[in-house]
Amino acid sequence: MLQGEWWDANPINVIRQATQTGGAPNISDAYTINGQPGDLYKCSSKGTTIVPIDSGETNLIRVINAGLNQPLFFTIANHKLTVVGADASYVKPFTTNVLMLGPGQTTDVLINGDQPPSRYYIAGRAYQSAQNAPFDNTTTTAILEYKSAPCPAKGGANIKPIMPTLPNYNDTNTVTSFSKSFRSLREVEVPNEIDEDLFFTIGLGLNNCPSNFNANQCQGPNGTRFTSSMNNVSFVLPSNFSILQAHKLGVQGVFTTDFPAKPPVKFDYTGVWIMHCHLDVHIGWGLATVFLVEDGEGLLESIESPPEDLPLC
Repeated sequence: MLQGEWWDANPINVIRQATQTGGAPNISDAYTINGQPGDLYKCSSKGTTIVPIDSGETNLIRVINAGLNQPLFFTIANHKLTVVGADASYVKPFTTNVLMLGPGQTTDVLINGDQPPSRYYIAGRAYQSAQNAPFDNTTTTAILEYKSAPCPAKGGANIKPIMPTLPNYNDTNTVTSFSKSFRSLREVEVPNEIDEDLFFTIGLGLNNCPSNFNANQCQGPNGTRFTSSMNNVSFVLPSNFSILQAHKLGVQGVFTTDFPAKPPVKFDYTGVWIMHCHLDVHIGWGLATVFLVEDGEGLLESIESPPEDLPLC
């Protein structure tokens, strides 16, 4: 089940506008489950996602937060969720009433068709702990519908689904309890000898408005611009070359190799790997860096040279 954010606009333009203005991106107009906002929004109830289930069966559901910027709660009325996996890794199963997923995260859960045959809302809404920060406070719904649920009378309305109880928007205690429930499926051995220690600090802040900017370009709090960094360095994506292309072709001025200060670190896969925050807006503000992994030994540890007819960016 795919949770998402929806704007009555091109979402790429939403991010671009935030970059241009220096302010926070416009909040979404709705949340969605499998592409549909659900019954609680105007003019959307006819497209509400229906999830059928048989009494007595067990279903595996992969819940994905495909939103851009918002962590989201997820719950199903009157049904327990048994978490068995997260982000493509098995976990020690545990039972919960609610999930919380950040953008890009996945959680695999089992649900049992053990309730009286009826219709039950599947619901999601924002988790927002930052004080005074605007956010979309709407609730998206789908419907878990038992195949043996009573049919409506001829010409009558469908049975109204049962609504679950959702946590408060700022319910950090619920989020903490959920996060602390994750355990490895079995004991895991980790390396005891460390080759390199990498220390990262992550910052979110405000820059004063540059003297050559106008007021429309500094719409953060008190005429500032939002910014973010790793180790006090804000990452800027190159505009004309990819970093891998610049590295392979020896193009100067696209990137520097002074972050972190003292590699090398051993990696399994060669290439260019961006490490970034899963909130899209934070990437634009600079909360990212790139690991440039050199070729190893032999063809299997090296990137093939680009073909001669590869179009340039």
